[in-house]
Amino acid sequence: MSSIALPARARAPLFRRFASQEAMLAVAVIGLAVVVGFDNPRFLSANNLSDILLGNAYVAVAAIGMSMVIVSGNIDISVGALIGVLATVSGSLAVAGYPIALAWGAPLVLGIAVMALQGAIVAFLGIPAIVVTLGMLSILKGGLISVTGGRWITDLPDSFHLADIELFGVLPMPVLIMVVATLLAAAWMAFWPGGRAIYATGGNREAARLSGVSPRRVIVGVFAIHGFFTGVAALMFATELRVIQSTAPPNLELTVITASVVGGVSILGGVGTVIGSTLAAVLIAEITSALVFINVSPYWTHAVQGALILATVIADILRRRRRLRGAA
Repeated sequence: MSSIALPARARAPLFRRFASQEAMLAVAVIGLAVVVGFDNPRFLSANNLSDILLGNAYVAVAAIGMSMVIVSGNIDISVGALIGVLATVSGSLAVAGYPIALAWGAPLVLGIAVMALQGAIVAFLGIPAIVVTLGMLSILKGGLISVTGGRWITDLPDSFHLADIELFGVLPMPVLIMVVATLLAAAWMAFWPGGRAIYATGGNREAARLSGVSPRRVIVGVFAIHGFFTGVAALMFATELRVIQSTAPPNLELTVITASVVGGVSILGGVGTVIGSTLAAVLIAEITSALVFINVSPYWTHAVQGALILATVIADILRRRRRLRGAA
């Protein structure tokens, strides 16, 4: 009896599913762990794998909002400086004796306000997002140093450390927040009209406007949502250590943007998912840890990030050109 073969039309979606950016990233995460673990078994220890996830969950959460912004056809360079400012505000409120709920909630509200302001400038004044956010980066970074002098915030109350909470004594809160935020954001982007409007605006703004979508409202809204995720990331960052330095984490914006782009979000807008950005954030953290375990300088991490961005952007442009030739 001849074997039953799937028709070509049935095989195509199956192939695309396994060849998707998310699937390739998942394979890369597992494959790298196996290869490095074979060379140095300590890499696969529970403590090291926990450190990779716990120490970088906030990057994945920040990359969720960044992915939405890039899908809308914009970009944000100020995210790293804003996380530093919001973490400082949160820690300062906790040390000053304010209710912990206020110390946790302030970064979310301020993050939404700052990002919504930038989105309004981009949407209503027509200034490119890279210019607006680059200016905000300088304002936030310089202002933070001027006000605080880069001091360390110490004596944080034990109840402030959200990152120490474990669900059922097993699942750390940062990992839970990362997973839940990724799944909810992915579902909203895929199935709700607001999420689809972001894709429409980033893919073709004029066509989106003609179909009843307001690009200005979408841009302001997506920056505000990005501000919320930035606030959550800042809270996770502030509560994972016993002290907080009042400075912007170095090169954090590059890491967040790298996670979004490597995760499959097109730098040209209109394409991408937040699941890919979360997997890419885990992969970048895994690469950083792997370099240490194979005795390679961790400074090579930045070179790897740059190479990943370049390769992903080139692949995206080639895919778009191939698609256009096919349509023609």
